[in-house]
Amino acid sequence: MPAARDLLLDAAYAALTRRPWYAVRMVDVAAAAGVSRQTLYNEFGTKDGLARALVEREAAAFLDGVDRALAGGSDPHARLTALVEWTAAAARDNVLVKALLTGCWDSWLPRVEPAAAQLAAVPAGDRGGGRPLSPAGVLAQVRDRAVAALSAPGTPAPDIADLAGTCELVVRLGLSCVAAPPGEHGADDLVRAVLRRCRPD
Repeated sequence: MPAARDLLLDAAYAALTRRPWYAVRMVDVAAAAGVSRQTLYNEFGTKDGLARALVEREAAAFLDGVDRALAGGSDPHARLTALVEWTAAAARDNVLVKALLTGCWDSWLPRVEPAAAQLAAVPAGDRGGGRPLSPAGVLAQVRDRAVAALSAPGTPAPDIADLAGTCELVVRLGLSCVAAPPGEHGADDLVRAVLRRCRPD
């Protein structure tokens, strides 16, 4: 059975899909999770603490999906295409991920101060120096994970720099697909075009 913290975060996210965050009541979240209100306050302290933990969890889940997308197969094109597709799908299906990637926090969503909300749920080695939950911070983490996944041990620094530039373009391509989904051939042709321009024959 999931721990109380997970049950509470699930209940908070479910509540957010039905009503704006300002209308979500702590007592209702506790009841939906099947725990006492005191347990909720013990876990998160305040409603702001609950919001921060919820955003951090969704960010961590998004980054876990990034790792899965980059782990598939050995072909860099296929792996980067999977990354773009995951980015677009995650933002389409999760309002908090979309807000994290675009910076568009409407009145429906909880307000989380970017400087205060760190990726606490992500292992310290993966936090990128404690980058805040801002679009630039999250996208930098995605880029860095792509570079780590695609580079071989001992790759020279200039090649790493070139790869980082390519990954930055692909990550930003993924972000553009959030706002304007790609056409008939999806992300595949778009990623291929980026790779061709970055590595001309």
